[in-house]
Amino acid sequence: MSLLPVRIVTDSSCDLPATLIEALKITVVPLVVRFGSEVYLDGQLSRDEFWDRALSAPPYPQTSQPSIGAFEEVFASLTADGSSVVCLTVTSKHSGTYNSAWAASQKFAGLVHVIDTASISLGHGLQVLAAARAAAAGRIAEEITALVTDLQRRMRMFILLDTIEYLRRGGRADGIMPILDRVARALRVKPLLAVVNGRLSPLTLARSHRHGLARLRREVERLMPVEQLAVAHSRFAEAANDVAQKLAQLTGLPLSDVLVAETGPVLASHAGPKVIGVAAVHSEKNAAA
Repeated sequence: MSLLPVRIVTDSSCDLPATLIEALKITVVPLVVRFGSEVYLDGQLSRDEFWDRALSAPPYPQTSQPSIGAFEEVFASLTADGSSVVCLTVTSKHSGTYNSAWAASQKFAGLVHVIDTASISLGHGLQVLAAARAAAAGRIAEEITALVTDLQRRMRMFILLDTIEYLRRGGRADGIMPILDRVARALRVKPLLAVVNGRLSPLTLARSHRHGLARLRREVERLMPVEQLAVAHSRFAEAANDVAQKLAQLTGLPLSDVLVAETGPVLASHAGPKVIGVAAVHSEKNAAA
């Protein structure tokens, strides 16, 4: 058995803080952010710079997946010494990133394993963290893949939007737009979405942000016992910290264990500001028989 560590690769939509990425030696392949003819790799613009552009006049931001070549370059570098790679990508139902990574992996038969996380933002990020920690502990690629698959099975992701306007502009959720558009325009409600089998799905339409958070709390409560929580936000740090505190109290998790992070340009381009996303992982270890 090789003593070389498994290398973990992901894309920039995972929204993990830079401190965790550096500490766990995760390699990140950036997605692409476009404002009309101006093209940036995710990370080239700061959060403030991105929002200054996104909230001003058109052109509005659009995103696209990394090229096959971008993944090939990373895989070639990391496997040069014979190491294996596990690459985890944003859901393939709303992005072509998985397809780019999978196509690139075909040049590295047996060395690169690509996983569709079937999630977004920190739902994706929690799976990357689990993989990176397992790799650091010396687990082999097959064990890491099995661990992530189990985590994915027990995870739920919920997203409370302030408006549907950014979803409409982004074009990544066309399948649910007729329902959301008709009702949200008439009633000025806040859509609560769930990620179901990797695809965004309407869960409810709340009369206010407060009602939406109450429903989100009930959804997390249904998953209890919960072993992991993460709260993502876009330009909504105070609300996200409040949600994290309340969910920590609900689930009994230490607040310090609840990951809170601001989403980057990839999700923000399609969701807009004042968004709260919660990823929760059900624990089967302590569940009642």
